[in-house]
Amino acid sequence: MPEHFVFHYQQALQLESGEQLPGFQLAYTTYGTPNQDNSNVIWVCHALTGSSDFTEWWGGLFGEGKLFDPENWFIVCANTLGGCYGSTGPLSINPNTLKPYFHTFPQLTNRDVVAAFDLLRVHLGIGQIHTLIGGSLGGQQALEWAIYRPEVMQRLVHVASNARHSAWGIAFNETQRMAIRQDPSWELPTADAGMQGLKTARAIAMLSYRHYKSYDATQQEPGCDKTDNYNASSYQVYQGEKLSGRFNAYTYWLLSKAMDSHHIGRGRGSVAIALQKLKARTLFVGVDTDLLFPVQEQRALHEQVSGSAFSLLHSDYGHDGFLVEEAQLAAAIQKFYEQELKPAFTYERQV
Repeated sequence: MPEHFVFHYQQALQLESGEQLPGFQLAYTTYGTPNQDNSNVIWVCHALTGSSDFTEWWGGLFGEGKLFDPENWFIVCANTLGGCYGSTGPLSINPNTLKPYFHTFPQLTNRDVVAAFDLLRVHLGIGQIHTLIGGSLGGQQALEWAIYRPEVMQRLVHVASNARHSAWGIAFNETQRMAIRQDPSWELPTADAGMQGLKTARAIAMLSYRHYKSYDATQQEPGCDKTDNYNASSYQVYQGEKLSGRFNAYTYWLLSKAMDSHHIGRGRGSVAIALQKLKARTLFVGVDTDLLFPVQEQRALHEQVSGSAFSLLHSDYGHDGFLVEEAQLAAAIQKFYEQELKPAFTYERQV
């Protein structure tokens, strides 16, 4: 079974903003056992509202008899810095004030998150990662990490994500934060500040995570008599209520801002120059109905990274297809691995 741990870092972490975090902790999950030379490590980066327990949201990939069987692999996933599943975040106690951070928690970027992940990696004695995999926000972090530590990452599986966040994606996130700001409780220094706004934010987000086809298939009314109380309406309310039971508005705000700031070219000249630092053999994966991270973003990355592979998942579930279409994703990764075993094609001139 997966095991759960907490990594404590006692020194200050310098952030990209210029601020410092006075120490932090990362909750992380492991599954399986590292082999003698640590060559069987799979590291997973989760999406915006995910946790370190990857078996809960990518169970089709990890487990006995699955693509990543713990009998063969040592799998690690850490709850992101700023998260609310055991890692240091806005509800944590600030050691300098002995009070919860709340609104005073410093803004994070994916580079800050990756720096914390890398400290955990060193703590675990992992010198090489066989495969680094992440989707959505986790895909952004995985790409950033593979550029930050190119000598560590042997393979990268980058799923439904991008090299820089788009104006379209930033607009979606800002609209969600507008909903949180409209909640009068958001200004209060309490653990449940902004929770009503968070419910609306999540409902807005669902429109970017899903697709017309999935709503039509699952929420369309079967008859023609209704004039109110539609399935689609109650579904939106349900999604907001569901998230509010396991998340907080501070972390949602913080991580959506981290997503917005994602740009691997920042401080490196350009996206193209940054991608030249990649040493990992890379698979870029897109979802054909993804509205939030459209396929052209993954195709553009594939075109710029020499020797990379590309796979397209077919789904009616939009961006969430990267979580739903686990069988397709597992098959794509398996094919990616198998391509390494194929001998290079050579042409012999016939005489």
